[in-house]
This record gives sequence, structure tokens and C-alpha cells, in this order.
Amino acid sequence: MAEVTEMEYEQLRLIKRSEKGIVELVREKDSGKPCVRKLLNGRYPVYAVLKECVHPGLPRLYEVIQDEDTVTVIEEYIEGQSLGSVRLSEGQIKKAVRELCQVLEFLHGKGIIHRDIKPSNILLAADGHIRLIDFDAARMQKDDLEQDTRLLGTRGYAPPEQYGFAQTDERTDIYALGVTLRQLLGTYAQRLCYKRILLKCTELDPDKRYQSVRQVRRAFAFAGRFPLWVCGAVFFFAVLSCVLLLWGIYGNTGKALTVLPAPDDPHWDGETGTAVWENVPDSGEGGAVAFRWRLYRSKTPPAPDSEDWLRTGMATGNLPNDMDFLYSLVSELEGDGTYYFTVSALGDGVHFADSPYAVSDAFTYTGEDAPPLPAPTGLAWKIQDGELGQEFVATWDNLEEYADKDIFDVWVYDKSGTCVTNSYLTKEDIVSLGRGGIRIRSEYLSERGNAWRFTVRVYTSRPNEYRSFEMPEPVPEAYLSPWCYYETYGVK
Repeated sequence: MAEVTEMEYEQLRLIKRSEKGIVELVREKDSGKPCVRKLLNGRYPVYAVLKECVHPGLPRLYEVIQDEDTVTVIEEYIEGQSLGSVRLSEGQIKKAVRELCQVLEFLHGKGIIHRDIKPSNILLAADGHIRLIDFDAARMQKDDLEQDTRLLGTRGYAPPEQYGFAQTDERTDIYALGVTLRQLLGTYAQRLCYKRILLKCTELDPDKRYQSVRQVRRAFAFAGRFPLWVCGAVFFFAVLSCVLLLWGIYGNTGKALTVLPAPDDPHWDGETGTAVWENVPDSGEGGAVAFRWRLYRSKTPPAPDSEDWLRTGMATGNLPNDMDFLYSLVSELEGDGTYYFTVSALGDGVHFADSPYAVSDAFTYTGEDAPPLPAPTGLAWKIQDGELGQEFVATWDNLEEYADKDIFDVWVYDKSGTCVTNSYLTKEDIVSLGRGGIRIRSEYLSERGNAWRFTVRVYTSRPNEYRSFEMPEPVPEAYLSPWCYYETYGVK
């Protein structure tokens, strides 16, 4: 095998050497074309499948030669930089997200799980488009296995099931995709429109994540503010979808999709800046309801399908069927004025289609120059006995300075700086539960050798009197709690 490849290629330089093998930059002798040659120890059947997979987001594989104990791969050399080494605008990031989701959808359709999604494995090529590389940890999905036989991947990006707890599937790539996108978005990741998507991607329980990359791509396509031409495109495809549905386009059940009812009674919760509407239990997927909201700054109520919105985003959650859905929009308000919102229940695209939009009442915002809420101080872990055993509670010592409906959002980070979970409650809820803070479920704090600390963001319920407390980025040490360590459940 080695003699054949050496006859056809000459080495230019060594790229990487590891226990898995070596990666070299070589040149094809006949054409002079640069290529990447991988000499890997072990069997990698996924490369034989990849050789037949042609996609603009993947490097071409020219040769795959499998011996008993080694494999040689000759692949296209991509001129470019990894996404972890370049600065991108928000628009460029969203473009990269779309292209990355498209290539992952393609791979998952072929039964290939990458299992090592991270910024260094995504190249921004000279043509301005991304390429996904390094399939050494990839595997073909096998439904008859309960867990993987080879534990590969990169710590911090790999979910729990990748360490032998269960078989990996496309939701494994979705977890790593969420961690990767949080890193690429930087401070943009703190925006509510992105934050909720990233949290759903990185749920520790695979059943609580997005169940397909298509769902992630769809969520990002509508996150944040869009240029007017995108609004027009969204409107065009929305109209086209409705026309096709009327013409008899059918779902997987063989029947026309049922259009969900519009959420009843959308309104502002007094002067709190919180949007409220009645739940639509059939919306969403996997037990979580889902809605699309649009925010308008207008002197008069917008038409339900008006495209002149200021911001838009998704709202998802798990709640009883008869409970109203509450969603704070205070961080989305941009300048004094009168605001309305519209809301649509999102269907799963299989049994249910999205509902029409329903229009709220008016909210007058006058707090553009209002002072910010005070920062939470004296952050500390409290460990106590609860009904279900030992409880870990995130606390701060100035709770009394806030109003009953101010919302506290606790973010918990591990030693690598990865956010492992977040949880939020109003002051009123915190007081009624009697814990003095927000309980963090112990399963998020149970990895031996790890440690955790938290920050607290505060969203105002009095936007005309106080602005929300904005967390600086990067988070200063003054706004981080002490560490909580697993071995002793102690605090340092």
C-alpha cells in the first residue's frame, strides 16, 4: 500500500502526527495538484462511504485504500482558515451555520455521524464557503447497538452519550454544533433569540435536544433581526407554503396538515414588558411547545401577517396545557415608543402546520434612559437537604432589592467555561419556594473531577423605571460565584 501511494505522490510537509497516524501535505506527481494524505492506524469504514459522497461542504476524497490494520486516504486540499481562528460578523456566522447544517443534514441522510464538530474542524475556504473536515472520529449509525464501541471526540464538545452511556446518533452532532456555535457567536450568544436555540442544542438529555439538524437550521434562519429582502423572502415562501397546502400538499400521514389554532389572548403583562398568550398544546415537537413571535414598534396595531417587524424569535418550553405562556421581551425593546407583538404556534411539519399570527394589545415604553437594575452581589452556593435528596441552590445576598416580577437567569459553567445549564425564576417564585435562590439540578453537577460556578442575569419587570442588568462580556470575576467541587460537594 505504501509503495503505491509513494509512487504517485510526493510529500511536501508533515501536518500532524498523533497516535492515530500521520497527516501530510503531498503533491500528485502527474498533475502537481496538492492533496492531503492520511495514514491512519486501524479500520475506518466510514471513509469508503465518504468517497462516494459528493457535497460542496465536504472535501473530495480521491483514494481510500484499506489494509488489514491501516487505511490510506487521499483527499482534496482546502485552502482556508479554521473558523476558530477568524473573526466573523453576525451575518457571516449565520451563513456558516446554514452551510454547516446543510452538510450535516446530507451526512445524516447517509447514516454518517461526524462526532467531532468543533471550530478547528470547520474551514472557511478561499471561496467564502465552509468545508467540514476530519472524519477520523466519524461512524456509521447502527440501530442494533446500545452504545458506541469506540469512545472518540473532543472533550467540551462531546455530549455524555459519546463517553459510552448510549449509542451516538445525529443528536450527538447537534450537541457539538450547539457548543461550537456558542463559541463562534461570542457575545451574540447572549441574545435571547440565540440563547434559547443553543440551550436546546446542548441539553444533556438527547430527547430534549432538537431531533434533527433541519430543526436547528430552521431555528437559526428566523433568529434575530433580518434585512428587508430576507423578510420578503420569508413572506414569499410563507405564501407559497399556504398555496401549496391549499392545493393539497400532504404530510407523512397521507392527509393534509392540520393548521394549528392561533394562540388566544396575546397581551402584555401590565407594564412588565412580558408577553403572555394561551398555550397551544399541539404545537412544537418532542413534548415541548413552540411559538414564533414578532415584535413591532408602531403607533397602530400591525396586521397579523405584517412583515414590518422589528425583531423576531422562537419561544419554547414545557408547561401544563392549561398554563399561559410567558416570555420576557424587555431585552428586545429598542428605544421609546409603542410596541405590539404577534405570535404564531409552530407545527411539526408532519401532522400540524403553523398557525396564523395573533396580535397583542399595546405597550408604551419610556425607559430608554432609565437606570439599570443593581447587579446581584454575594453570589454563593447553598447545599441543603430537600425532598429529593441533596439540593444545590444558587443564591445572592441582595434579592430584596428587586421587584416581585423581576426575572433571574442563572447560568452554570464548568471548568472548561462551557455553560452546562441555565434556569430562571421570578423573585416572587424564588420567595414562594423558600430556597433563597434557584435550585440547580444535581445531575448537571455530578461529573467527578469537575467544578462549577454560576452567574446571574436579571431581566427587569419595570422597563419604564429600570433597564435590565446587562452582564459584561467576558464575565468579570466579580460576577462569578465561588467554585462548587464534585468530590466533596464543597465550595472554594
